Amino acid sequence: MSEQTNLGGNFTLPNTSITLKRIGYGAMQLAGPGVSGPPRDVDAAVAVLREAMALGINHIDTSDFYGPHITNQIIQQALHPYPENLGIVTKVGARRPEDGSWVPAMSQQDLTEAIHDNLRNLGLDAIDVVNLRLMDDSHGSSEGSLAEPLTTLVELKKQGLIRHLGLSNVTPKQLAQAQTITEIVCVQNQYNVAHREDDAFIDDLAQQGIAYVPFFPLGGFTPLQSSALESAAKSLNATPMQVALAWLLQRSPNILLIPGTSSVEHLRENIKAASLQLPQQTVADLNAIAARP
Repeated sequence: MSEQTNLGGNFTLPNTSITLKRIGYGAMQLAGPGVSGPPRDVDAAVAVLREAMALGINHIDTSDFYGPHITNQIIQQALHPYPENLGIVTKVGARRPEDGSWVPAMSQQDLTEAIHDNLRNLGLDAIDVVNLRLMDDSHGSSEGSLAEPLTTLVELKKQGLIRHLGLSNVTPKQLAQAQTITEIVCVQNQYNVAHREDDAFIDDLAQQGIAYVPFFPLGGFTPLQSSALESAAKSLNATPMQVALAWLLQRSPNILLIPGTSSVEHLRENIKAASLQLPQQTVADLNAIAARP
């Protein structure tokens, strides 16, 4: 089976009919610099999305606060009417003022407006999966109740605007609280070969059949850690990104990847991670870098 059709295998979100390839596409980079405004070349952005579909990707991760609005509008322009097997996952919980900052937006009105913005700009009647994104810290989670905002999303789900719910930037304790309110099908947190605070969390989610979607697969590496990754990549005739993605695929079967890019060439490069098998010694060497300063 070719990498174009395999894309790292499949994962079905729990108690859903949504089966996703394990390598998807994160649409954040389709917006302009700083995830604000339009891209320099809208046609190029459209081409990346259409190439993703041609390569067999069927999972797009997005948000209406990318741009804001612009990324979702480009997705609709490029792909609507959508392929039947395409899963579109968005996130809510922030808004973008004119200065381009990221402001928490968790009130009932904020979340309701965000869902309707996503629906309108994507051209959808209902969204496959909506992640509640906690904005306490841009890259890490912190404790706090999510009952109120999640209850708002559950009500919108009852109205038929959302099919399934997930969480982003959360702790195991917050997941447990959320599961007393509604079913959670995925968790999206920062995780990579160097930042492994969620190791036990991933294993617990795997036992429950819940997807784990890591962001920043190369985020926050020290120079020493980057050097170790580059060395592993060189030994395998691969790029550091391909090795980082392959390591994630081999880490746990419930991990779904959403690498982003605004380049068709880079997109094709990323998906080669699906066919890259890391030798046991390479995995051990990479595992060791998390403990390095």
